[in-house]
Amino acid sequence: MEVLLYTILTLCVLGVLAAVILYVVAQKFKVEEDPRIDQVEKMLPGANCGGCGFAGCRGMAEALVKRDDISALYCPVGGGDCMKAVAGFLGKAAAEKEPQVATVRCGGTCEKRPRTNQFNGARSCAVAASLYIGETGCSFGCLGFGDCVTACSFDAIHINPATGLPEVDADKCTACGACVKACPKQVIELRKKWPKNRAVYVSCVSKDKGAVVMKACKAGCIGCGKCAKVCAFGAITVENNLAYIDPQKCKLCRKCVNECPTGAIRLVGMEPLPKAPKTAPAAAPAAAPAAKPAAAPAAKPAAAPAAEKPAAEAKAAPAAKKTDAE
Repeated sequence: MEVLLYTILTLCVLGVLAAVILYVVAQKFKVEEDPRIDQVEKMLPGANCGGCGFAGCRGMAEALVKRDDISALYCPVGGGDCMKAVAGFLGKAAAEKEPQVATVRCGGTCEKRPRTNQFNGARSCAVAASLYIGETGCSFGCLGFGDCVTACSFDAIHINPATGLPEVDADKCTACGACVKACPKQVIELRKKWPKNRAVYVSCVSKDKGAVVMKACKAGCIGCGKCAKVCAFGAITVENNLAYIDPQKCKLCRKCVNECPTGAIRLVGMEPLPKAPKTAPAAAPAAAPAAKPAAAPAAKPAAAPAAEKPAAEAKAAPAAKKTDAE
């Protein structure tokens, strides 16, 4: 019995000594954490989407508290209001950014971009892109397997079964950028979010030449440059056979939409401009007189016999005089 008691006492003493040692070590090497980090974390949305560049909202909160300049930090889910509230709490200045929305820049529907083969592997864009160009003749277009849908934490993007393309719900999209990172073809872009979800953009990312594009997809950009010529704001550039509309310069004038011969420029939330009355009919009469000089030489052979007639009469007159003289 005594042995049992000594054993229990010994274990209790060892436990108390270990606890004291651990407490002393913890106090000696403890790291003081700014209590504001917890408060800032509560002010953030808590989505942990990674759109800010950190693994989660905790990392973002630590950066906001520890950095003197937070102008480079931005929470796309919370937006400007959230950043202003955090900046006001910390006594710092936050950068103001325009709201953005994910935009799918591919117009190759099942109708306009027919399939040339069928992929029987894993239904993943990343897997398919690592193996070959895809089920159609376009090596730049959307693969349609839905990696972007899987990556979205806000249920803001879905594959339309009729078109085979992803569609973004602008009201749900937080511009976290998860779908942009998930797309191996770089078809999805974060663009400026206009009021009433309006937008004008080139729904094509193909850099192939026009003939190759039209063979693979009837809705692709052929790089003709007509849209750039009609834009009065310098918002459209054509590079590597592809037109691009700068959302910061675009004024939504919609002139480029009517100029595009393939319909690659997509208009969202607005009606297209009425087609002008147009310079085309006025140019037709001007072209008609140009054709007349070409028809004039054809009339000359008909006039030749008429010109020969006076010459024949002139020859006949001396002959008649000679006869009279005889």
